[in-house]
Amino acid sequence: MEPDAINLKPDVMPEEKSSRPSILGGVASERAPFLTFKWSGQTHVGKVRKNNEDAFLALTIDAEEVRYLGKIGEGRSENCDYLFAVSDGMGGEKSGEFASKIAVEKITRMMPRHFSQRASGLPTGFGDILTDLFNRIHADLKKLGESYEECRNMGATLSLGWFVPGWMYFAHIGDSRIYYLPAEGGMTQVTHDDSHVGWLRRKGEINERQQRTHPQKNMLSKALGAKCREADPQVGAVSCHPGDRFLFCSDGLNDGLWDRALQELIREPRAALAALPVAQRLVQEALSESGRDNITAVVVEIGGE
Repeated sequence: MEPDAINLKPDVMPEEKSSRPSILGGVASERAPFLTFKWSGQTHVGKVRKNNEDAFLALTIDAEEVRYLGKIGEGRSENCDYLFAVSDGMGGEKSGEFASKIAVEKITRMMPRHFSQRASGLPTGFGDILTDLFNRIHADLKKLGESYEECRNMGATLSLGWFVPGWMYFAHIGDSRIYYLPAEGGMTQVTHDDSHVGWLRRKGEINERQQRTHPQKNMLSKALGAKCREADPQVGAVSCHPGDRFLFCSDGLNDGLWDRALQELIREPRAALAALPVAQRLVQEALSESGRDNITAVVVEIGGE
């Protein structure tokens, strides 16, 4: 499925009559219906690595504060936004672990201010907000890498989704991923893998099997920090409806599971796994199939009022 078919709109303002917030403008006069959220998150160090360089974030934002969410929970979008993110760090010793934690921690300090601006109807651009957030994280990681030898060239991927009534606004860099599973239909990878191998896959020059086994699959062309001069994240929007699901994951999950397996585990897991939270069943299966890397998954399920 092509991105336009799922309303990925990095540069287009939704119609005012849609009563949904705009990625480039303020908030329409009528709000979209409130949505309910059910989420689960899980991370595992894997079978090989000593440190877990993955990190994930789940929180709500309102006009007063940020609230961290547990690994499993349910909530409603009335008077608050939901935000989920996955980051995979890179670097020597423990600097990769440090980098991913900086990435998710920075989000919690910037986002409350932007919720207040949106809630009051100020002309806040979602694309600008998320790009600025990524640029600030990038600058912090670059500064630390230049100031401390043990942090030299450390960096991180980051895939972030900001849920408001009717829309998920996202920003992404690296090879962590966001998948979209509509209430009816298949599964679409929303984000682009920032690598030459990812580009070959998008161009249709290689298939999923060739991408998974390519010797350069882990060589990134963009990341936060590291040796990249600027962040330049992918920014866009996906419309949300009851029954939709979103998966945020690090590349360790994809190392163990094919896209088809991801979809089956989320939608129709076998009986032995059905009782587990969705993220836990994904990580458990990826660990049994590979486990060569850290593994992280966050699954968000959208419901109606």
